[in-house]
Amino acid sequence: MASKSVERLLNVIMTIGSRRRIDRAKLFAVIPDYARATSEQAAERMFERDKAAILELGLPLVTDRDVLDENTVYYRIDAAESGAVLDLSTQEYTVLLAASRAWDDAAAGGAARRVRSKLLSLGHDADPDLLRRTPRGAVESLPVLSPLLEAVTSARSVRFTYRGTQGAPAERFVEPWVVGVHDGHWYVHGWDRDRYAPRLFRASRIESFPVEGPPALEPRPERTELATVLDALQDSDDRARAVLEAAPFKALALRDRAGAPLEATRITLPDLPRPAARRLLLANIRWLELVEPAAWRAEVAEVLANIAVAHEGEGDTSGIAAGAVRTAPRIRTTPTGNDTLSRLISEASYVMSRGEVDLDELSSALGISEKQLITDLQVLFVCGDMGTGWEDFIEAEWEHGVVRVRNAEPLRRALRLSAVEITALLAGLAALEPSAGDTEGIVASARAKLLAGVTEQARSDEPVEPPTRAELAEAASVDEMASRTADRAESILAAVQQAIQADDSAEEAVGSRLTIRYSSVDRPGTSVRRIRPLRIETDGSRSYLLADCELAGAQRRFRLDRIVEILPDDTPQARPDAGEGPSLGGRLDGEVWLRLDPPGQWVAESFGAAEMRDGDDGVLYARLDRPVRAALVDAVLESSGAVEVLSPADLRNTIVTVAQVAGARHTQQ
Repeated sequence: MASKSVERLLNVIMTIGSRRRIDRAKLFAVIPDYARATSEQAAERMFERDKAAILELGLPLVTDRDVLDENTVYYRIDAAESGAVLDLSTQEYTVLLAASRAWDDAAAGGAARRVRSKLLSLGHDADPDLLRRTPRGAVESLPVLSPLLEAVTSARSVRFTYRGTQGAPAERFVEPWVVGVHDGHWYVHGWDRDRYAPRLFRASRIESFPVEGPPALEPRPERTELATVLDALQDSDDRARAVLEAAPFKALALRDRAGAPLEATRITLPDLPRPAARRLLLANIRWLELVEPAAWRAEVAEVLANIAVAHEGEGDTSGIAAGAVRTAPRIRTTPTGNDTLSRLISEASYVMSRGEVDLDELSSALGISEKQLITDLQVLFVCGDMGTGWEDFIEAEWEHGVVRVRNAEPLRRALRLSAVEITALLAGLAALEPSAGDTEGIVASARAKLLAGVTEQARSDEPVEPPTRAELAEAASVDEMASRTADRAESILAAVQQAIQADDSAEEAVGSRLTIRYSSVDRPGTSVRRIRPLRIETDGSRSYLLADCELAGAQRRFRLDRIVEILPDDTPQARPDAGEGPSLGGRLDGEVWLRLDPPGQWVAESFGAAEMRDGDDGVLYARLDRPVRAALVDAVLESSGAVEVLSPADLRNTIVTVAQVAGARHTQQ
């Protein structure tokens, strides 16, 4: 929508909102674009589009007919409080503001862009202490999400270009049932019209902006949970409870599944299908030995032997030059008129509720540049109630770095959130929740109010939310060990957040420091470190603690799930033993080339490949720039042979050594 259309919509809102009501004829006479329309029908069409945009924005535009003359139509903006406008406490508003910032505005679609602006229109002040303690989440922000979410809430179909693991892109015609996040990645599950069957799509592999199609025809299942759909992909009749020997304080994810003590050397996993168990075991194989079932043990030994053989000698890089360079899809989302309009209204509302606001504060709150903010204020300056005169136009000032807005009372209102925008906020909350800690109750109440803010129809169409950590803990409480594991994670998170909250202005402030045992992924054993926690950040499904580390003499990032325990303050600091075998610490210098068969192409996505080339038979060649060494080695092992490192040679040698050592444990009798 062009800027002129935005100005027209602002003028319509100001003109209707500045009076108790205005009849249609006068409105058409005073709004210049309507008055200059080439015909009455053209003006009607323009106004109908504007009405739809105003309602979509969240303003309660009401149409009334004169009781004495039904041909006379009046318009007004309802000033009554509406249940669709969220009634939030300061704490709930703060966590929702943090959730809105989980989106990357530069990459996300309209719903994610509008959410922050609409929250600011509520006129709340965030709790600065709570905002500092609230984790900084990160949602996989993709421009394709808004049209997909809109298709779910409106029960319509969409068309898009999708590149599956076989490499070649293809057009898909889908009726989305659920759009949601699992392990930090967005997925779309729905009915594929061309294949007459349910299908699952990873949103990051959609290479065109989804185009809305006709209404959906296939009945939507009553319950569709992404975790269930994804688990079904690895289901098998061959199931068992795997028994492992594991190094103490290692393979922490497997210990959590088993509810095993951190120092235990014998672990029994819950009943799992063979493919799922194999992937979990291989991802942690450096720290464990599979004892039984015997057939699974033999399979693991064979996979490791094949990986070692594949990496012996020089890698065959001839396919790289012959491969066709895959160009990254360019899906650009231009901010719509409603994106801009919701921001303009929110700017006016935010400033008027405070009297005046520093220019840098307002631009920071909205996540836009000061240049863009001044451009917005210039638009406000030329808009107003068109039914009177220039004296009733909006007054906007920004001299000396202070913003003031007057004569814009119709814009001083909270904007409703649509079902799609609420879903965007729910995803942001989900990104924060794994490390919410003592704010978990606030997150839960904010989520409840979000869900209550949509109509029954929208609520029934929303993606099923994954269970909260509290629900998971309750479900696991039948297992005493699992409960103990959950308690450990909660106690660590509580200690970290208490330290973040403590007054750290004094250098010797004891409450702001912790002594932790940390299990690094790249070496045996654990380290003991004294740290001063600064903040928690989330990246997809991972949560990290940024802290000053006394042992390193610098800031370090620690994976929260690898903090084993909180130790007494007088525990001596210690680094982990170097151990035997190749060093897996740090990042690899330079570039790494991989050859990936279709089942292993997730590795290129997970490591953010800088370049990809398509070979024959669905083979993909991917270049990674300076990947984390230990994480890449584990991913190659987890792929069960679907990924081969072609270069550099020293990394190939490392994988040979690691695979042979792990394989030897599984061939000994």
